[in-house]
Amino acid sequence: MKPRQRTRRSPPSDRTRLLDREQGILAFNERVLALAEDPATPLLERLRFLTIVSSNLDEFFEVRIADLYQLILYARSDITDVRAGVAAALERARALVNRQYRFLNRTLMPALAAEGIRILTASSWTPAQREWAEGVFTREIEPLLTPIALDPAHPFPRVLNKSLNFVVRLEGRDAFGREADIAIVQAPRVLPRVLAVPPGIAGVPHGVVALTSIVQGFVERLFPGLRLLSVHPFRVTRNSELFVDDDEITDLRSALQDELTQRHYGDSVRLEVSADCDDEIVERLLAELGLGQQDCFRVDGPVNLMRLAQIVDLVERPDLKFPPYVPSIQPALRDADRIFEAIRAGDRLLHHPYESFLPVVNLLRSAASDPAVVAIKQTVYRTGADSQLMESLLAAAVAGKEVTVVLELMARFDEETNINWAARLEQAGAHVIYGVVGHKTHAKMLLVVRREADGLRRYVHLGTGNYHPRTARLYEDFGLMTCDEQICADVHEVFRRLTGMGDAGALKAIWQSPFTLATSVIESIAREAAHAKAGRKGYIAAKINALLDPQVIEALYAASAAGVKIDLIVRGVCALRPGVPGLSENIRVRSIVGRFLEHSRVFCFYNDGRKDVWLSSADWMDRNLHRRVETAFPVRDKRLRDRVIREAIRLHLRDNDSAWTMDGDGGYTRRRARSAKSFVSQRELMKLLGEKPAQT
Repeated sequence: MKPRQRTRRSPPSDRTRLLDREQGILAFNERVLALAEDPATPLLERLRFLTIVSSNLDEFFEVRIADLYQLILYARSDITDVRAGVAAALERARALVNRQYRFLNRTLMPALAAEGIRILTASSWTPAQREWAEGVFTREIEPLLTPIALDPAHPFPRVLNKSLNFVVRLEGRDAFGREADIAIVQAPRVLPRVLAVPPGIAGVPHGVVALTSIVQGFVERLFPGLRLLSVHPFRVTRNSELFVDDDEITDLRSALQDELTQRHYGDSVRLEVSADCDDEIVERLLAELGLGQQDCFRVDGPVNLMRLAQIVDLVERPDLKFPPYVPSIQPALRDADRIFEAIRAGDRLLHHPYESFLPVVNLLRSAASDPAVVAIKQTVYRTGADSQLMESLLAAAVAGKEVTVVLELMARFDEETNINWAARLEQAGAHVIYGVVGHKTHAKMLLVVRREADGLRRYVHLGTGNYHPRTARLYEDFGLMTCDEQICADVHEVFRRLTGMGDAGALKAIWQSPFTLATSVIESIAREAAHAKAGRKGYIAAKINALLDPQVIEALYAASAAGVKIDLIVRGVCALRPGVPGLSENIRVRSIVGRFLEHSRVFCFYNDGRKDVWLSSADWMDRNLHRRVETAFPVRDKRLRDRVIREAIRLHLRDNDSAWTMDGDGGYTRRRARSAKSFVSQRELMKLLGEKPAQT
């Protein structure tokens, strides 16, 4: 059967000069898991990091492994390297998963139990716990379950992507005389996966029980008169990429809504099942799902560790979590009613989450309510289902202002949320544009037009991260508020390109993909090489999430050969080989993994002492530089430029505790302070930028 999805993957790269992408993604998740394993991490945060790895692996299979399988399926040439890449990725992923469960069972659960936090499993229930669990099953779970016996009249059911299911083996004959064998029980998604047990019943201050345990404990009640031989939970991961034919669609929103209904039923790519499941049952499941043995992951514990993240929220133990952090608000930006005045007085740089995202919220809120504001334009990629920013846009539209929203419907896993916002905005009278088909709009731009005494004035916010107040408390990003005429004019021009048609035109201040961003980055790298060849200092520093674009990597190799010193802070996957003699001996690569997700994109070029600093929404990846609408914008104020260099580059280069250095083969080594004095960049930034206690 022909799959719905279409692969857009590029051919395999030259492995002598570029490292494997899938291996780089898995290496990043190994670094995240190391945070969970680190005893210095607060106990409940260790659990959270463990579950983050599982969430990341879900996406890895849903997107990357699914993409590789699509490439194999439709390959028109030799795919030996692709098959080898899949095998290597699955082997490393399996080792990572096994490491997760060993840590959970041998270290984390005993440590939680020592703190009065226990996951109560059916095999260890006391009579009181079993009675409580049975009551929950009877009242809240059993009425929602529909057992499906597998026979000629009941084929294998459509199992939703990442849903919890149980395969049950039975013996005996039912009321119709049918011989019992295998049945499937699907757990509805409305049911909570983790339930808190009253302390008096749990016997500990914080007892929880997984939905899996309750269903397993009482599933035989679904099959009266039959003998229960075994019951095992399982989970299927499916290809979750949406395919919309750019050449055939006439209404992107409608086409995407149709695709969303099928997302949960894409091609299977992974089966997770309990480790003690019978081989015969596993073979049956794999056959039904069209998978091979290499796609089966037997796990010694819950088939979905991500659900254990709920324990962190259920357990009120602040002493086992990161200490509360209060971001600061710059004095000039504290008065929401005077925010335009503050921006007119000078550019404002925001560094989240160390500095509050509230000024951005207030900027849009003030624009919505200010009678002098006549127009608002904003790009939206991810914003969340409950967003103050979107409510402000709705209020502005209702108030009669010209509101234009370039809303990216194809933001992976946020498509449904964005479709809902699009409908509400249109109903309020806003102009909703879905960008350019074939090019995701990933740029972060907000433009406000205000009528003032000397005429119309434009105000702009540009950022490296999404307009998402919740993730702004967890993701590290930069934002710039400015009324610089050139930058504002350029942002206006980019919006014109997105909403209308015509020639690209020349931008005076900012770089934009797919037109000038890639070439400008490569030209800036080449300029540093030219300075070095002329005997002048050549230096490049960049902080990005991923480095995969072959052209940028080759430019960096050439700059290194010319004598340019290059520091790269790459949080995630990096295809460049650093420190290789004759290729990249002047390039250092490190990754920072800590409490906050490093997310900003910062490009710094020494440029013979001019110190050019750019902030961007784009990573150095082929898709960002060539197939998306992205921006990179300059930090022109010297004081703010120095701030960016210090906060984004220098402090991270000093980190000797949460930094990992990369070698030329893609391996990572965690830096550890040789003395008692450790330097953690995120901790230093919290001290530097956090809200200071009030003086008494």
